[in-house]
Amino acid sequence: MAKGTRLAGATLLVTGGGSGLGRRMALGAARRGSRVVIWDVDAAAGAAVCDEIRAAGGQADAQYVDVTDRDAVKAAAAEAGTVDVVVNNAGVVSGQRLLDATEDAIERTMNVNVLALYWVTRAFLGGMVERRRGTVVTVASAAGLVGVARQTDYSASKFAAVGFNESLRAELRADRADVNTLVVCPFYINTGMFDGVRTRWPLLLPILEEEDVAARVLDAIEAGHRKLVLPPLVNLLPVLRVLPVGVFDRLMDVLGVNRTMDHFTGRAPGRTGGHSG
Repeated sequence: MAKGTRLAGATLLVTGGGSGLGRRMALGAARRGSRVVIWDVDAAAGAAVCDEIRAAGGQADAQYVDVTDRDAVKAAAAEAGTVDVVVNNAGVVSGQRLLDATEDAIERTMNVNVLALYWVTRAFLGGMVERRRGTVVTVASAAGLVGVARQTDYSASKFAAVGFNESLRAELRADRADVNTLVVCPFYINTGMFDGVRTRWPLLLPILEEEDVAARVLDAIEAGHRKLVLPPLVNLLPVLRVLPVGVFDRLMDVLGVNRTMDHFTGRAPGRTGGHSG
């Protein structure tokens, strides 16, 4: 059975590590003794986090990487060297109805949120299997557990991310490879990625704070957990899907889940890169 990966002395790579949840995980891993490799399409943001870690006495490297570019991922992976923990964190969201989203926006969502999982994981998984050590983290979303209005492309991409993790876990178990997989499904995180989002029942479906989520993810990596859903109540949403469709839809209306994006205005000014739930 796959076990957790101790972060002290390990190398952790995080995509979208220049801001948001990715930045918090990079800083937290460095404090726990990891060498951190930051990949981001915002070179300046990635370099700033790298400098922040080094200034505190930690080890870090930053690389400009477009995770949708297979060749760029392979080249950057060769430069990064041995990696023990891969955190697939980079993500984008349009927050638009299917008829309003542009074809380019839909394609980018799928490329960043789905296909990049394959390119990044494949670049490092062989080494993990050979060393019989490592963890692959897939940052999905609560939207990957139940579809949400105004997130048709995003929800579909996150359903695919959850499926990617489950299939990879099954494959590694069948091969008796001692490599763990962890899927992370948070509700909305206060990274600025979902600016204007509101929740109807804030005590049950709160806006999460990125520092707390990052710490929980790092704890889960070390503990060898396979799934992390935040808040825990979100675990119940997929269970509701066994109900008749009409009843399910009504419950989703009562919870207000399908109205959370009504006031979505896009990313907050000055908040770029990274990932949210």
